[in-house]
Amino acid sequence: MLESKGIFSRPKKLVGLDIGSSSLKLAEVLSTSNGYVLNRFLQLPLPKGIIIEGVLSDSKALSLKIKELFWNSGCRGKGIVISLSGNSVIVKKVTFAQMDETELRDLIRDEAGKYLPFDNMDDVNYDFQILGDNEYNPNQMDVIIVAAKKDMVNNYLDAVTAAGLNVAIMDVDSFALETMYEANYEFEDNEIVVIVRIGASLTNINVVKGGMSIFTRDFTLGGNSITEGLQEKYGVTFEEAEKIKVEGLPGNEQEVLDLRNSILDFAEPICSEIERSIDYFRSTFGGEYIKCVFLSGGSARILGLTAHLSQKLNVDTELINPFLKVGHNKRNIDSKTLENIKPIAAVAVGLGLRTIGDK
Repeated sequence: MLESKGIFSRPKKLVGLDIGSSSLKLAEVLSTSNGYVLNRFLQLPLPKGIIIEGVLSDSKALSLKIKELFWNSGCRGKGIVISLSGNSVIVKKVTFAQMDETELRDLIRDEAGKYLPFDNMDDVNYDFQILGDNEYNPNQMDVIIVAAKKDMVNNYLDAVTAAGLNVAIMDVDSFALETMYEANYEFEDNEIVVIVRIGASLTNINVVKGGMSIFTRDFTLGGNSITEGLQEKYGVTFEEAEKIKVEGLPGNEQEVLDLRNSILDFAEPICSEIERSIDYFRSTFGGEYIKCVFLSGGSARILGLTAHLSQKLNVDTELINPFLKVGHNKRNIDSKTLENIKPIAAVAVGLGLRTIGDK
C-alpha cells in the first residue's frame, strides 16, 4: 500500500513476511495453472520488547531474527512484502469531490491537515485507494487514505535490508486480510463482513464490503492480556498459559467449564472493544447488515471465543480459512500443520498474494 519511488526494486517473485510483536511468519504463495499454492510457511518466535504495540524498538534484534527465518526457509533472492499496523499507521476514509488520481494526490498533499494528523507531508509516506462513488452523492467519491511517518517506515525497511532482503511492497495488516479474503471467499457486491485479527498485543478490525475495505480500526489489546491473566490465576509459565488458553486443562465437566469461563473473562475487554467498533461502524454507516465476522490471529483459537462473540455481536462468527481456495505444497506442508496454522497465517498469506502494481 505504501510505495516510495526509487527505493523499491521490482522482483519477479514476492514472499509475505508478517512481522508481529510475538513472532515472524513467512508465506511463499505461488500462482500456478491450478490457482494459488502455499509453497512454504515458517514461523519464528520473537523475544518480548523488539516490537511494542506495532512500534519497532530494537531494529538490530529484529534484523537478526528475520535473517534466521529466511535462512531456515530456503527462500533466496526474492522481494519481501511486509505490513504496518497499530500506532505505526493511520487509515482514514474521506469523501472528496469527483476528480482524477493525480488531482487527488496533489490535494491530499497540499491540504493534509484537513484529513490527517500531520502538518508536513514531507515527513510522511502516504497512499490512497478510490473506493468508488459516494452512496448518497454521485458527485462525490469515497477514498481510503493510508499514511505513516517516514521514520517508522524506514525503521522497518532498515531492519529488513540489514537482513540482506529487499522490501518490494509495504502494506497494512488490515488490507492484507482483505487480500486474503478476496482470494478465498465468494461475495456479493453489497455483502459486508468483518475480519478481526487478534494478535499478541494488537487487534485489527477490517470491515469489508464487496471485497473492499470501508472501515478499519486497530486497538492495543491482544492475546497476551489473556495469557498473563491465566498465568497469574493458575501459577504457570507464560508458555504454559499460552497452551492452556487454546487447549484447556484436563478435568471433570465442571472444571472444564470453569476454565472456559475464566478464559472468556480475561478475553472480555477485547470482545467489548470489538463490539464497540462494530457498533460504531453500524451507527456511522447506517446500520448495514453484517453477514459474518471472521476471526484470525493466534488468539482467535482460544476456547469458546467464537461462540461467545457470535452471541455477543448477534452475528455469525467463525475462524477464517486462508486456504479455502489456496492449495498447499504437500511436500513442504502436511495437512495437520496446515490445519494448525489457519488462524495465524491469514496476514502472511495476504501479503504473499500481493504483486507489484496491484492495489
